[in-house]
Amino acid sequence: MHKGVKQQLQQWIAKRFQVEGSKVLLQKDVLVFIYKQGFLYLVLIFITFIAGINYANNLILGFCFLISAILCISFYLTFKQLHGLEIELVAAEVGQVSQPLILKVLFKQSVQTVRYLRLDWQGQEHFLYLDQTQQSLELAVLPEQRGRYELDALKIYATYPLGLVRAWTYLYPKQKVWIAPKAYDWQKEHKSQPTSAQDSLDEFKELRTFQHGDSYQNVAWKQVARGQGFLIKMFEAQANHQHVEIDYQQIPALGHEEKLSFMMGLIEQCEQLGDDYAVILPHARLESGQGQIQLMKARLLLAQA
Repeated sequence: MHKGVKQQLQQWIAKRFQVEGSKVLLQKDVLVFIYKQGFLYLVLIFITFIAGINYANNLILGFCFLISAILCISFYLTFKQLHGLEIELVAAEVGQVSQPLILKVLFKQSVQTVRYLRLDWQGQEHFLYLDQTQQSLELAVLPEQRGRYELDALKIYATYPLGLVRAWTYLYPKQKVWIAPKAYDWQKEHKSQPTSAQDSLDEFKELRTFQHGDSYQNVAWKQVARGQGFLIKMFEAQANHQHVEIDYQQIPALGHEEKLSFMMGLIEQCEQLGDDYAVILPHARLESGQGQIQLMKARLLLAQA
């Protein structure tokens, strides 16, 4: 019962504070309540009020009203730390496993105002001092799994000026982020193996997938024996600009994720060599191309596979 209520509350909060792109914090977006030592402050107010009534002492009652007014002013000043602040969340559409995914948080304010804020994200607390009309903060995370990645919620709060009151808000990013597989480093493993005089390191250029019409004399049999795929050795004289088709069905790796990882490695190798490449999946295809746009499309395709 308790877990069900808690889960419903979390779902309501996630829906209530969902943000896509940018958001200006209005009165309805900022929550305010007593914070830590503020409860002791309330006890002090209560004690002085009771003492002033019992002893009919106007001085004690005056002190009680004074500290009560300070608490009320703290509510307003703490609330204003967040109210009117525009926050924009910017993240790349496609990331990659074990590569930093950057979430950029932009803070904008129409009038230059000093704000003392704290940002809590993934258990890490960041202290923010805002004194410009626009400032930014970059948060990094290392995705561990391929596929759709949901950005964790951000909690931004302030306790300025006295720490008696806390004003806070939540930001649940609605943006979709896809994570591409980690590139298989087959080239490093190949270079670590001894080579014959004919296939010297001075002549060797790369490995690529077997294509119809290739000579079996250049097959990398060691890689085939290890289950790394049916690869062809390419040398300096052969490895001029070429077109490569990276076909999922021709990758002999055991599992689905292994195949995608191997394809990602081939894609990055083609980018380094400046070769055009096409990506072929069972239910999707990326036409031949090369460059940053092609690389982003290829990563997105493998992330969604």
